[in-house]
Amino acid sequence: MKLHDVKEHLQNHLSDGLVVIVGSGLSCAEGVPGMGVLAQYLIDEVPKSIRDNDRVSWSKVSDSLGAGEDLENVFLKVKLSETLEEVILESTHAYILIHEAKVIKEVSCEGRVLRFTKLLSHLLKPNSGLPVITTNYDRLIEIASEAAGLAVNNLSTGKYFGSFDPRESRFSMCRNIRRMGKSAHLEYTNHVTVFKPHGSVDWFLVNNEPIFSSIISGGRKLMITPGANKFRGGYDRPFDLHRELANREIDNASRYLIIGYGFNDDHLQVHLDQQLSNGKSAVILTHSITEKTRKYVGVRENIWTVVSRDGVSGFKLIIGKEEFEFNDIDIWDLEKFVEEVLE
Repeated sequence: MKLHDVKEHLQNHLSDGLVVIVGSGLSCAEGVPGMGVLAQYLIDEVPKSIRDNDRVSWSKVSDSLGAGEDLENVFLKVKLSETLEEVILESTHAYILIHEAKVIKEVSCEGRVLRFTKLLSHLLKPNSGLPVITTNYDRLIEIASEAAGLAVNNLSTGKYFGSFDPRESRFSMCRNIRRMGKSAHLEYTNHVTVFKPHGSVDWFLVNNEPIFSSIISGGRKLMITPGANKFRGGYDRPFDLHRELANREIDNASRYLIIGYGFNDDHLQVHLDQQLSNGKSAVILTHSITEKTRKYVGVRENIWTVVSRDGVSGFKLIIGKEEFEFNDIDIWDLEKFVEEVLE
């Protein structure tokens, strides 16, 4: 396969009916380190805040993390008390804010342009909004979208002490009403609709009600951390709202652009698996893939996977059981993808 043919396919893929799915790989590329660095942060910080009766459980967690086991498996293996889960949640929230703040400063004060900002100018924006589903807690997608001049519908109202109301949030995107005969047609500003089934650093539980706030730091943080908490919490408000609407977008999509996502989230996977099995097309951009993901994409020729070449310049294209390698062009990285394929 020639590089020209690859580029043409990728360009044509970004047409109507697109849903974008973003995983932690994109945040890592922008400077919010992933699970490995988070694990070490937790090893260092959690012991400072836990109760004595949680120290035995935490010791098991810490030893496993120190041995290189991943967070998800460790938190499934070790039973955590509610108090220990809360400390882990608080520490994870603090960790995300530290690294997110650095990126935000660079965007606002130093002229940095995020990869997702560059991508957005090349995507169609339907009247209903470009659907973006992310499992990330940080707000880099939201920041990148507004930096691109787009509004953001995050399914909530307000900025300082808002509530989750997808209907009101959607109507807030309306910019004009046109009469068409006896009916009215709503025109919406160009916007991105962001679905976050795992929560966000600006979601809180206050007086037993979930709220959205860009400024407060109190209240329980509403983020689903890896482990058993992930499965319990996913069916609470507002996670259930975001999960259900995200899955609806997946079902209604014509095609998918999947960036830095590891195909290991049960909240989305059932619907995504079904649609990909039905033959809907997908393009995956990622630095690396697990053996599990390699087997998954290897039986689906409707998925084009663009991945790095194990430490050397260039990319590998996986289409079903076939693999093609290309030198000196790193379009697995979203920034290079925009530069080399779309511009």
